[in-house]
Amino acid sequence: MIAQLHRALRDAVRAAVKTRYQVELEAVVLEKPPQAKLADLACPLPFELARRLKHSPREIARELAAALPRVEGVERADVGGGGYINFHFDRAAVFQAAVRESRAPVTGPRADAAKIIVEHTNINPNKAAHVGHLRNAALGDSFVRLLRFTRQRVEVQNYIDNTGVQVADVVVGFEHLEKKSVVEVEKLAAGSSPPLDHYCWDLYARVTEFYEEDPQRLDLRAQALMAIEDGSGETARLAELVSTAIVRRHLETMARLGVYYDLLPRESEILRLKFWDAAFEQLKQRGAIELATTGKNKGCWVMRTATAEKASAAVPADELDDAKIIVRSNGTVTYVGKDIAYQLWKFGLLGRDFAYRRFHTYPDGRVVWMSSAERSEPGAPPFGHALTVYNVIDARQSYLQDIVAAGVEALGHREQAARSVHFAYEMVGLSPRCARELGIELSAEEEKRPFIEVSGRKGQGVKADDLLDALEQSARREVESRHPDLDPATSDLLAHKIAVAALRFFMLRVTRNTTIAFDFKDALSFDGETGPYLQYSVVRARNIFRKLRESEPSFQVDGLPAQVSPAAAKKLFTGESGDEFWALASQAAELDWMAEIVVSQQEPALVAKWTFGLAQQFNLFYHRHHIVSEADPERRAFLLLLTDLVQRQLARALDLLGIEVPERM
Repeated sequence: MIAQLHRALRDAVRAAVKTRYQVELEAVVLEKPPQAKLADLACPLPFELARRLKHSPREIARELAAALPRVEGVERADVGGGGYINFHFDRAAVFQAAVRESRAPVTGPRADAAKIIVEHTNINPNKAAHVGHLRNAALGDSFVRLLRFTRQRVEVQNYIDNTGVQVADVVVGFEHLEKKSVVEVEKLAAGSSPPLDHYCWDLYARVTEFYEEDPQRLDLRAQALMAIEDGSGETARLAELVSTAIVRRHLETMARLGVYYDLLPRESEILRLKFWDAAFEQLKQRGAIELATTGKNKGCWVMRTATAEKASAAVPADELDDAKIIVRSNGTVTYVGKDIAYQLWKFGLLGRDFAYRRFHTYPDGRVVWMSSAERSEPGAPPFGHALTVYNVIDARQSYLQDIVAAGVEALGHREQAARSVHFAYEMVGLSPRCARELGIELSAEEEKRPFIEVSGRKGQGVKADDLLDALEQSARREVESRHPDLDPATSDLLAHKIAVAALRFFMLRVTRNTTIAFDFKDALSFDGETGPYLQYSVVRARNIFRKLRESEPSFQVDGLPAQVSPAAAKKLFTGESGDEFWALASQAAELDWMAEIVVSQQEPALVAKWTFGLAQQFNLFYHRHHIVSEADPERRAFLLLLTDLVQRQLARALDLLGIEVPERM
C-alpha cells in the first residue's frame, strides 16, 4: 500500500511542478520525517527549486501544496519546517487498504516483466557445503524471493564447476592416496557413512598435505585436469561420478534451508559444447584480447585490465604489468575466460545453447534442470536470455567479476555489461571461541582477532549439515522443555523450522559488506534480534485467534474487516492511543515499499531489520492492550484486525527471509 502512495505522490508533485512552474522533473525525493507526528512523508523539493526559481522554499512549498492534485489515501498536504511539503495520510483508508492487500495472494510476475537471472550458491562439487556457502545461499535465495514479491520474473541458477582444480584434487586423492577404483567410489557414493561430501571434506584436506610433502605431485593435478577437460577415460569418469553425487548432496543440504534452483549449468558442458570457442573467436575478432609473444605472459592470450587500459594502446601485451590471462600458454582457458562465455550465454549473446535434462524433482513437483551436451529432454523450459544478471559471489572475487563485465563490454555489449551485477558479500569467518571449539589451534595473535578465516584445503570450518544438526538439537531441547507432550515427529519438525530461522536470520541480519564472525552461542540464541524471536511474535499473535476460536466457536477472522467501519477506524486512529495504533499499522503497511527499497539497494538486511522492528512494536502493543478482553465491541474488533494485519505482514516478511512460521513455540 505505501509503495503505491509513494508512486502516486511523486506523480502528483511532478504534475504540480509542471503546471505551476513549467519545470519537468525526473526524480522526486520523499522522506520519512524524524518524528511521525510531524507527517507521514515529507518532500524537500522546494529547497532545490528555490535556487532555480529565486523564491523562498516555504513560499514554493505553500504554492505546491495548494496545487497538488488529489491523491487517494492522502488526507492533506501542508508546509513544514523551512520549506518541506508534508503529507498526512488518511489513516483509516490506508489501514483498510493494507488489510485488503495483506489478505490477497502474492501474484506472479508482471506480464511485461523481463527475465532476471540470479546465480547463487556455486559450491565446488568436491566436498560438503560449509558455513560460508550458507551466507551465499541465504542472500541469493532471499533476494530471489524479494524480486518475485515485487513481481519480477526470475530464473535461479547454481553454476557447477565440475572440471576445476578442486574436483581434480579430490580425484587425485581417490586415485593416488586411497587407490580406489571408480566402482569402489560408486559404492561410497551409494551409501557411505559419512556421506560422500563429508568423506571428501577430509580427503581434500589430506590431498593438500600430500602436495605439500612433495610439490612435484602437483603434476598429478595437472594431469587430472587435462583428463577431466578431455572428458574421456577413468579419471574423467571418476570426476563425473564424484561431482554429480556431491551436487545431489548439496541440493539436499540447501533444501533443508528452503533454498531451491531452476537450473544447474555445468562447466563441463561449457567446454564440450564449445561455448568458450565461440566467445574466444568473438574476443579475438574485436581485439578485446591480445597474444603475448614475449615476457612473463609469453604464449598467453591476455585482456587489458582497467589499470592496463590507462597505458598507451601502443604498449604491447608482453610489457603490460597489469593484464589478466584469459588463455594460458598451454592452451587451457582460465576460470574467468569460461565465465565470460557463460555470462554471454546468460544474456543470449553467445549464439549457442545447452541441451537440458531433468536432474532432481523437489517434493512440491518443481524440477531442477541440468545442462547437457546431448539432446534436450521434452518439456525443458527456455533458459537464459536475461535482461539483468545478478552474480552472488563473495567480495574477494570482485576483480574477476570486473574482468567478466569488461569482456562483455569489449564485445560491444555495453548495456549488458552494465546489467552484469556483482552481488558481493563479505566472508564468513569463525569467532576465536568457535575455532577453539572446533579444535583449531590459534596463535596468541589470532586469539585477538575478531574472526578466523576458514580454509577448506586445511579442513577448517563448519560443515553446513553439522551446523544445521547442532541448531536442530538445541531447538529440540527447547521445544521439549516447553511442550513435553508433543510426539517426536512434531517436535522434530518444529525444531527444524526454528533452527532454519535462527541460521537464516543470523546470515541476513547484517549488511552484505560486513564480515560475519560465526559463533555457535550467538547463532543458537533464541532471544533478542534472532529468527526465533520473530517466529514467536507471529505465533503469539496467532494464539490470540486460536484461543478466540476455542472460546467463541462462531468467531471468524475473515469477518473482521466488515466489523471495522471507516468511521470507527478514523476515530480509533486519533488521540495519543490512536498515534500508537497508527505507528504499528503504518509500519505493517510498508512491506511492499520496503521490498522495493531492498531490491533497488540489493540489501536483504534491510527487510530483516524492518521485520525485527515491526515485531518489537507489536510485542509492546500486545503487552499494553487487553485485546481479547476489551469490553467495547468496536474497539475490540479494531484491535483484532490490527493484530491480524501485523501477523500477516510479519509472516510474509519472514517468508521473504526464507523463514517458516511454526504452529507453536
